[in-house]
Amino acid sequence: MKLGVNIDHVATLRQARGTSYPDPLDAAIICARAGADNITAHLREDRRHIQDDDIYRIKNLQSLPLNLEMANSESILQIALEVSPSEVCIVPEKRQELTTEGGLNIKYNFNFLKEMLPNLYKNNIEVSLFLDPDIQNIGVCKELGINAVEFHTGEIANAFGEEEKFLINKLKNVIEYTATLGISIRAGHGLNFDKTKKIINIKYLEELNIGHFIIGESIFYGLSEVVKKMKKIIG
Repeated sequence: MKLGVNIDHVATLRQARGTSYPDPLDAAIICARAGADNITAHLREDRRHIQDDDIYRIKNLQSLPLNLEMANSESILQIALEVSPSEVCIVPEKRQELTTEGGLNIKYNFNFLKEMLPNLYKNNIEVSLFLDPDIQNIGVCKELGINAVEFHTGEIANAFGEEEKFLINKLKNVIEYTATLGISIRAGHGLNFDKTKKIINIKYLEELNIGHFIIGESIFYGLSEVVKKMKKIIG
């Protein structure tokens, strides 16, 4: 299983003071040395953390593949086409939210996606959609030619006891169905060491993308050590 590290919140700390540090590029380089498999960064329309220049530098000045998270935005699409990351993950975005609150409404965004996706495909950019684990979403993915999805694990991250077991089982069932259609499967959002341990044995789950927890823990234990520990957990 691969580990993608989301470095958005390194930029959040930088933007809080309007300084040039800490630099998310430095974080990406440390993650690469610690054994991460790719770097995720979300270029939001409001630019609250990652900035345009960060995306160009992360793509060109460190060794790991870049997974660019972006909303269904024409302006961000143009940046994605210029940067040409290894992968683009289409995510929902609201100005007032603290963080992404759930998966993309794929039916609502269907027409925009149908128009936008060919531009990414012809530039050899892999496209995934950030979705709630719901079987109804998967058929639409195939209709759009999507070959990869990332399932939102935010509900699992916030659940405990029987509710947690129910949601993990639901995720497992949706992943098993998705795999029958030949779609590559990733997951992420809100995962810590404990929650990660509870989902890593789900068959067909290929990659976890984890950011806030890793960056938060790194304050106390160092970014390299936290990435190494998470990588050891997922195997």
